[in-house]
Amino acid sequence: MPARGGGPRPARRDPPVRPARDRSPAQALADARDLPDGPARAAALERVARQADARSDLRCGVEARLALVEAYLHLGERWRLADPVRRCRDALDRAPHLLDAHPTEAETLRRYQGYAVEAVFGTPRAGLEQARSLLADLANRGDPDGELVAQLRCRLADHLGDEPTARHEYARWRAAVPDPAAGCPACALVRQAELLAGWGDTRGALETLAPVLDGDVDCTDQPERALAVAQLPWLRLGEPERAARAHVRAYRRHRREPTGLPYLASHLRFCALGGHLDRGLDILAEQLPRLAGCPDDLAAMEFAAAGALLCGLAVAAGRGDRRFHRPGPGGRRGAEADVAALGAELLARAHRLAGSFDARNGTGHQSGRVASWLAEGPLAAPVPLPPDDDDPAATDDPEDDGGPVPLRVPVIAAALAGRGDGYTVEGDTVTGRWGGAVIRFRPAGEGGDILHARVVADRRLPTGRLAEAYAFCNAWNHDRLMPKAYVHQRDGELVLAGDVTVDLAHGVAPAQLTVLVTATVNTGVAYAEAVAALP
Repeated sequence: MPARGGGPRPARRDPPVRPARDRSPAQALADARDLPDGPARAAALERVARQADARSDLRCGVEARLALVEAYLHLGERWRLADPVRRCRDALDRAPHLLDAHPTEAETLRRYQGYAVEAVFGTPRAGLEQARSLLADLANRGDPDGELVAQLRCRLADHLGDEPTARHEYARWRAAVPDPAAGCPACALVRQAELLAGWGDTRGALETLAPVLDGDVDCTDQPERALAVAQLPWLRLGEPERAARAHVRAYRRHRREPTGLPYLASHLRFCALGGHLDRGLDILAEQLPRLAGCPDDLAAMEFAAAGALLCGLAVAAGRGDRRFHRPGPGGRRGAEADVAALGAELLARAHRLAGSFDARNGTGHQSGRVASWLAEGPLAAPVPLPPDDDDPAATDDPEDDGGPVPLRVPVIAAALAGRGDGYTVEGDTVTGRWGGAVIRFRPAGEGGDILHARVVADRRLPTGRLAEAYAFCNAWNHDRLMPKAYVHQRDGELVLAGDVTVDLAHGVAPAQLTVLVTATVNTGVAYAEAVAALP
């Protein structure tokens, strides 16, 4: 209807909203970091990295890609690491001063570069030549005979089936000076023992594991990983009782932990070759759902090969009438299969994955490994297995002796409960509210051994006070250790948040975790109060 005066009524206009593309890369990065772990966070960080490149913001591009590597690791997508690592290297080669205020990031990037090389061991989706290039770059930038380079060269040669080169690099690895970027010393011994066992040096494998099994080298993932690797060597040397004890104790932990997935094949092979067919079929039924959508193709190949071996021996022993529910889409229960049918499916999957590795590698080594596993027969008569509660020292109860335990969500929740705090658990995050602060705790990093806490202040500021908010965060970071303060925009407002990160690679005692949680809560509340006190 025409407006009075003859002209059309002017359309109502809302205040303009600045589109996401107009935000600075630093603001977009802060928003992306505030997203929960998952594909959406990785996609947001990818967009930030591209935006930083378009604006020639090298520092933000490096920060975004370091955060992107962590997001990929959390998703189990190691084959994606090579590109962000390479782009970080290129940026720092052009502008080395970018790390002047962030010296620890140089070591972080070096460690991530090692992870990018390791990706070729876990999946054929990672490029072999790209990994070789990254490994050569590592050698050129540091000690070519150092632990990290020697370890990666050894493992790469073994993966390709070049045993002479692998043994040569193994000797360098053993003689190298310890390097934090090469990972946990105890886990390195376990990897070395796996190599020796694969080369047929059974006694050498057990000798290498001795410091871990004796407790001389500390690690929160031990001794269970060492015990899993020791099962078959003990079985081959005529010590089935020791192998049985090792199996029960290690499987108690590996049956549920995500990081235990690569060791499930060892447990299935022990059951198959040690005569514990019924227990092996129980484990197979319990663990089949973990095979669906498994991002670690090597672990999936070995699980499938070990499962196929177990099924074949079970059918030969007259246990072929047992039926299994295959995992269906979305984790739902799928169709049933008997032991023979399931074994055939697992065998096909093992051969398919081995063929994918070999096609990329240009060798037949992985297919040969699968064939050698399937050709094995029983090594010993079955011995009685100890009950699952036979070894009190193997309990996962963090209250057992007050000693270090792996950082896990239940351990964080127990620390908050011990303080009398209210909290909620959603996925891998424990969330609580203290005054004007919401604090989210979660295990972060590839192995979930970094305590990460995010503090978000209730008070929001209008976007027009962005310069003031930056000044406040800079002053806080200059004067305070925790939390690391930052600001980002969301829904037309400024959100002031903070991060606390503590590396707990060697585990954490419950009392120590309580101290860390208390310090985070106290400083987080102080931060929120300071935000609330702004004019």
